[in-house]
Amino acid sequence: MTATELGRALRRWRDRVAPEAAGLPVGGQRRAAGLRREELALLAGISVDYVTRLEQGRATSPSGQVVEALARALRLSGDERAYLFQLAGLAPPGPDTVPAHITPSVQRLLDRLVDTPVGVTDAAHTLLLANPMYAALMGDPHGRRGFERNGAWRNFRGAPTRVRHTPEERRAFEIGMVSELRATAARYPADCQLRHLISELRASSERFAQLWDAGVVGRLEASRKTIEHPQVGLLTLDCDLLRVEGNDLRILVYSAEPGTEAAEKLALLAVLGTRSLL
Repeated sequence: MTATELGRALRRWRDRVAPEAAGLPVGGQRRAAGLRREELALLAGISVDYVTRLEQGRATSPSGQVVEALARALRLSGDERAYLFQLAGLAPPGPDTVPAHITPSVQRLLDRLVDTPVGVTDAAHTLLLANPMYAALMGDPHGRRGFERNGAWRNFRGAPTRVRHTPEERRAFEIGMVSELRATAARYPADCQLRHLISELRASSERFAQLWDAGVVGRLEASRKTIEHPQVGLLTLDCDLLRVEGNDLRILVYSAEPGTEAAEKLALLAVLGTRSLL
């Protein structure tokens, strides 16, 4: 019964989300104004087959990570998100865990920045949402799972990146990231996933362990980042970090001063980069 209602709820919520509102191209014949299954799968970062099995009641135990991703993709309110967790047989994340819910008001803000690279992370540096321009600029993150979506994990484990830091920039970035992760751990001491992340990083990254044990204090601030893009080359952009205090989210916004070479390259990327993601 729960699985049937879960499927029905997913279908209802999918039907009400217009693809253009989710930043998806609209074209061809559509039987409904809402999202197709493959579009929901793309936005949530899961397979189309799994979305189909959930809607048809053939999959009954989605993980909390999948439920959270579906809630974001479907733009659910707080009450709707809690109901989705209940339908999946899970308890909604409590106040002792790092928040990962993107409210409709924050989502509306992001919808207005379609021509700007924007990514949203939680307080533990885990990427929750990336718009098409962010994916075009920094690389498509849809295939990443688990810790591979975490910025601290990727940086201290040496994952490929298009950002080119000077040694001084690299040091400041690492200190800021570790400092913020420490502060987050203090705010959410019962978050098991966060504790596991920190434990794994201390065991696998000598640099992370050194900074963590040194007790560095600070925070990430707005900065300028040089990005080496495979299609448009080097471009230096302003990276502003906006904090959503009530939800403990971080919004990363990349921009260039109008009339500069970087602005021209960013405009070119809006055509070349996002086209490859369609």
